[in-house]
Amino acid sequence: MKQINKIQPPKLFVEFCAKPHAIYDGSDFPKEELRQNLLTEQGYICCYCMKRIPQKIEKDGTISYEMKIEHYKCQDNYQALQLNYSNLLGACTGNEGYPKKLQTCDTKKENTEITINPISTNPSCESLIKYLSNGEIHSDDPRIDYDLNNVLNLNMQTLVDGRREVYEEVQKKVESESTKCTNNRIKSKYFEKELQWWLSQDGGKFKPYCLVAVYYLKRKIRQNQN
Repeated sequence: MKQINKIQPPKLFVEFCAKPHAIYDGSDFPKEELRQNLLTEQGYICCYCMKRIPQKIEKDGTISYEMKIEHYKCQDNYQALQLNYSNLLGACTGNEGYPKKLQTCDTKKENTEITINPISTNPSCESLIKYLSNGEIHSDDPRIDYDLNNVLNLNMQTLVDGRREVYEEVQKKVESESTKCTNNRIKSKYFEKELQWWLSQDGGKFKPYCLVAVYYLKRKIRQNQN
């Protein structure tokens, strides 16, 4: 899970919210503008699982994205937050329509409240999660670990496989390249360079599961400093 730094909401959304009795998904609700804003601030990855939000080309040539607008605090229980931009996130479709055991992210979560918040900065969600070499996601906080496993289902096998591939990719490269470094200072510079590459965007898009590599590289940096 990557921390999301919220940007300014789109102008059409702000204007819509200013209308008397405005409600989410009401008449003239600017959903496409809102979707694009969420995709931009998240680098086109899901707010929970970090999968790339897939795009598709419509018959008229326009590009759309297979995503859901997630209310972190659900609409049913927090109607006052339904148009609060800080409460809105971009999520993958989470295998919607499949059996519950295969559903993930917002689709699996539904109205359940969770402890971990992708936009929180104190502490950041990134500091509360660990990524294991087998691709599993974990937290030392039992409440968060429950959310990850049971509410968001982020250890569903296809997600585990995707994270493991990234872990093995960065591990293989680092183990090969770091042997060429002649001292710890040069090795640290190499780790930092790799870290910045995984944190960078290509065409405004983060790499899927990028925080798996970031977690691994930050650990290597700490080990190299000891």
